[in-house]
Parts: sequence; structure tokens; C-alpha cells
Amino acid sequence: MTGLRDKGTTQMRQDPAMASAGTGRKTVFVKTYGCQMNVYDSERMTDILAREGYDGAEGPEEADFVLLNTCHIREKAAEKIYSEIGRLRRLKAERRSKGQDMIIGVAGCVAQAEGLEIIRRAPDVDLVIGPQTYHRLPDTIRRVKRGEKVVETEFAIDEKFDTMPAARPDAIRQRGFSAFLTVQEGCDKFCSFCVVPYTRGAEVSRTVSQIVAEARRLTQAGVREITLLGQNVNAWRSQGPDGHSWVLGTLLRHLAAEVEGLARLRYTTSHPRDMDDDLIAAHRDLEMLMPYLHLPVQSGSDRILKAMNRRHSREDYLRLIERIRAANPDIALSGDFIVGFPGETEEDFRDTMRLVEAVGYAQAFSFKYSPRPGTPAAELTKQVDEDVKSDRLTRLQALLRAQQNAFSKACVGRHIDLLLEKRGRKAGQIVGRSPWLQPVVIDAEPSQIGDIVPVRIMGAGSNSLFGRLEP
Repeated sequence: MTGLRDKGTTQMRQDPAMASAGTGRKTVFVKTYGCQMNVYDSERMTDILAREGYDGAEGPEEADFVLLNTCHIREKAAEKIYSEIGRLRRLKAERRSKGQDMIIGVAGCVAQAEGLEIIRRAPDVDLVIGPQTYHRLPDTIRRVKRGEKVVETEFAIDEKFDTMPAARPDAIRQRGFSAFLTVQEGCDKFCSFCVVPYTRGAEVSRTVSQIVAEARRLTQAGVREITLLGQNVNAWRSQGPDGHSWVLGTLLRHLAAEVEGLARLRYTTSHPRDMDDDLIAAHRDLEMLMPYLHLPVQSGSDRILKAMNRRHSREDYLRLIERIRAANPDIALSGDFIVGFPGETEEDFRDTMRLVEAVGYAQAFSFKYSPRPGTPAAELTKQVDEDVKSDRLTRLQALLRAQQNAFSKACVGRHIDLLLEKRGRKAGQIVGRSPWLQPVVIDAEPSQIGDIVPVRIMGAGSNSLFGRLEP
């Protein structure tokens, strides 16, 4: 998934209309690490817990239940979670001294990878639940309250999809006018550096009816833009209502035609091998599909791509980019890059730099290679020195920043339709996202949040665009 971060972000906020003070209801604080899939999962767990009588707490200090939804992509991810558990252990002891209970739970990919080891290493953790079993949260909480330590890490994705809870309309409205919707989970690609096939399981797709029903619930609650999610979202396959096998491009067209109130569609994250003609054509034909594509390549060296088991070549990727841009010349491209993969030489790295120069990215995410336990790459002997990794990452990020800045400056003077999403940092400012996913700041009224308005881009900063509302 794109946009991976080690920084945790709270996904559950207290609803003043449902504040637990004086009601006897319980409170939960959900902290999310990592990708958009984890954000989506945290929202679904929040919906489940709301049905069990849990209101949102503003922080762990006020929570009866603290749930850490974890990511295992980056190095030392598990260690950071144990540090967080250490802080929670002190809060739990303080609450216990006041006669109050606190349940500590660990969810997500670290939970799936570490399992029982989490409870062995951190006895104050009460439950560990993997990403395919979060629908079993009510049962696990009941078992914890009976005195059990619970570890739920079974791969039960079909059961999870079949029992997906419907989000409350008030909860959807709280989350804003853009929403994530998972359509596919798991991965069959087995890139040699990646833990996803081991923590999320094999590729599984939700049905068309499940996806359409959830999309309608979102738009009925006011959502205007939906981003379809998957570890390999363009690997989505399902039988359509016409009895034929559908691919992602078909699904996007169906959602655009059938979901009333939907104004914009996006999807992430894609694999180059699953970027088929139908999906490329959707970028040409479907106005509702935003002109932005995150298509990770990871390296520009064929030798490294083979060692990564990416199953595409440098030339495959560049030809694919040509076809995509021929279909939609206005499209903005994003990517993921790993530097310092075992055995990477300076010439391999230069191949990556040359590929970046050839493509021209609007934005990208880049990381130093970090060994993930249990993956084939972790066993390779030619590990690259950390100083070399750092130097290469600095050089790559400088090039990517220059390309991002150039893309942003090229947007100045353009007229766009902007979905206004939230208040800005300063009074009178409202922030939305451009069709190419950049934050855009304009002066507007708070009452206009949720509207799609005509804007002219007047300036470009390091991370945002600045616009003016058009009459």
C-alpha cells in the first residue's frame, strides 16, 4: 500500500452527541499505523465497537479499551509497538489503582506476524487480533472479560467480508466527504522483500453486491469521493450481475453509473502486472475516475527487479507508462522505491535514477531496504551498508522532490474542480484535494465543505497548492 508511515494516527474521535460521560457507556481509543488499508480497518473496527456500546475517547488516558492497529512494513515496527505498549502499561496500572479497568489490544499486521509472542513479551496485552479476524472483536472482548488472554490470527477473510458491519450514517459523516472502501485484500505476488502475503494472506476479492451496497451507504451519508483499496487493487476479480467475470475497470464503470451521489473515484495500490487494457481505458473514458495513479516499480534495475521477484522488467514498466499516458495525458503518476536492496550496486541505483528521470513523478514514496523476518530477501547475504543506503536515499529523494515541485508549479494557472474537505490552519481557509491528490488551500466559507467548486490555482508551495474560488 501507498503512503506508509511509522507515525500513528488516531482514527476514532469522540462524538459529542454520544459522549459517554454519565451514560455508563464504555470508551475506546484506536490508534492506527501504516497504510490506507489500516485506516479503513480501524474505521470498520470502530463501527463494530460502537455496536458493542463503545464511544470514542480523545486519548488513551480516558479509554476503557485501547487498540493499536499496527503495520509491519517498515523496520523496527514491532519494537515501536512494544514501546507504545510500555506506555499503556503505566496507564493501565494507574487506572487499576483507581478501580478502573483497561483492555489493551494489538491488531493489524504486527499482530498477525507476532501472535502469541506479543502476550509473552508484553503480559499486559489482553488480546491480539489479526487483520482477517477483526469482525470477531465482540467475542474476543467477552473472552477477555472472562479472564482469558486471546490470540485470534486465523485467516478468515471470506467470513470477514460476509459479516462486514454497516457503518452508522453519523459515523460516516464524522469521517468526512472522502472515504476508503476495501474491495480486495491479500497478495499472491510474493515479492521477496514483502510480508504482506504472510500477514494478509492470498488475494481475495469482495463481491460486486458487497461493494455497491457499501458505496451506497457512504454516498447516502454524504460521501462524494470513494477510494477503492486493495493490497493489489487491480487484481480485483469477481463475477458481475451479468454473469461475466469482471475486472477493476468494469467495477469502476459500474460504480460510476449505479451509485447516486458519487462524484469521484480513485483506487490504490496497483501492481504493474495487473494493469490491463480495460483499466487503462477507464482512465481515458471515465470522467469520474481521477487522473492519478499510484503504480509502484520499486527499482529501475532489471537485476534487482528479478531479485525482488517483481515479475516485470524496467522496459515493461516504461512501456506501460507510455500506454497509460497515451490514454490520459493529464494523469499524475506516483510510485514506491526501495534503495539498498541486497546486492544493489551503484550502477543498479543509477538505473533507478534514470527510470525516475524518464517517467517524471508527481509524487513518490521512497525507503531504505529493511529486512522483514520470514521474507526471502532477509536471508540474502549481500546486504548493503547503511551509510550507502542513506546516501542513495538522499539522492533519490532530492530528484523526486524536484519532480514533485515541478509538477506542482505546472499546476499554477490551471482551472480545476475542487472537493472541499475540511477547515485549513488559518481562519477562513478551507482545504481540498486536487484531481492529482495535492492539498489545495482556498478562502471559502465552512458551509461550503463537501461542495465541489471551481478553483483557479494561483500558487504552489512545498507540499500544497493555493487557489482562488472562481465565480
